Amino acid sequence: MADFGGGDLDAFRTETRAWLEANYPPSLNAPMGEDDAPWGGRKFQWKNPDAKLWLDRMAEKGWTAPTWPKEYGGGGLSKAQAKVLEQELRRIKARPALMSFGIWMLGPVLLEYATEEQKKRFLPQIVRGEIRWCQGYSEPGAGSDLASLQTKCEDKGDHWLINGQKVWTSYADQADWIFCLVRTDTSKKHEGISFVLFDMTSPGVEARPIKLISGSSPFCETFFDNVSVPKDQLVGKVNGGWDIAKRLLQYERQNISATGFGAGGGGLDLADVAKKELGLDAEGRLADGDLRARLTHHRMDAHAFALTVRRAEAESKQGAGPSAAVSIIKYAAAKMNQERTELMVEALGLQGLGWEGEGFSADEKGAIRAMLRAKGNSIEGGTSEVNLNVVAKRVLGLLDHQ
Repeated sequence: MADFGGGDLDAFRTETRAWLEANYPPSLNAPMGEDDAPWGGRKFQWKNPDAKLWLDRMAEKGWTAPTWPKEYGGGGLSKAQAKVLEQELRRIKARPALMSFGIWMLGPVLLEYATEEQKKRFLPQIVRGEIRWCQGYSEPGAGSDLASLQTKCEDKGDHWLINGQKVWTSYADQADWIFCLVRTDTSKKHEGISFVLFDMTSPGVEARPIKLISGSSPFCETFFDNVSVPKDQLVGKVNGGWDIAKRLLQYERQNISATGFGAGGGGLDLADVAKKELGLDAEGRLADGDLRARLTHHRMDAHAFALTVRRAEAESKQGAGPSAAVSIIKYAAAKMNQERTELMVEALGLQGLGWEGEGFSADEKGAIRAMLRAKGNSIEGGTSEVNLNVVAKRVLGLLDHQ
């Protein structure tokens, strides 16, 4: 493909469209189930070989991280070109080639804070989906007040020695590596935290899944018992990890906001379900007037939310990355997904209460699980209360009263 340098977007679109049509495997046109999510990594089992082929083809072009520099495995695309690529992928309804905490959260902060050697070592592996990452932030005594974390990291001369515990570590039992906040100075709070990377197969690392009310176990409690970490796997300055942590949380909340926590309710469409289960009145409207009004308000909010996300994305691209405003969107995304999944269960009636058995379809059983899972949306990625505080202080400029 020619190097357009951000100039001729029409020519770039033409070549991009032709490449996608020639390289997107037709077998991936079927709806993607939760078990089909392409996480990559050493432990990941590819159910469809074409999904791995799609990843390899996209990674070869660097299009799993299209705007990252080419020298680190990225696509080297301009923001305008990346937008064209996104539009063309949406046009053919392509599945994501890779779903990765490395791309969504870790990679962007490595580009800002890592050494050149660290960038060359880790970023290409992230682009190719060779390493699946998890995030070691929250602890039993340090959730909303994350800076109170106590996982200890001692300087042993030729290595770091880590002892402590993390909790709510998403997919820690399936991850290959972890990016982790640790305490390197016990005399200070925010200024005593560092940011390290290490292999989850290191001796002394143990991840235990936490079973949720929804029946799934995406979260883990993770233990570190005398874990030895090479010195060159600390990112940024010693005791300078809090700045990296805040930046990474902005990227995390931006990603959560952009995806809206997923559709919820399995593969069902909320309006279609309501029409089927409740019927239409003489004017062709949903028969239940109260539910009709709430569905209408939800759809209006969803449209306004989508426009707000697009505006925030455009503003972040004009600056140096995401701002504190992503906390507004993350708060709204959590609330909206919870509302949507509750409306789905309500619209399904008794069929929305099925947990197991032949009397319920997979989508119907998925609806109640999605509703229960959505309760965690107001906790993960920073609680709704914390995000409201961020909005008050950093967006509205309000100050704490002493």
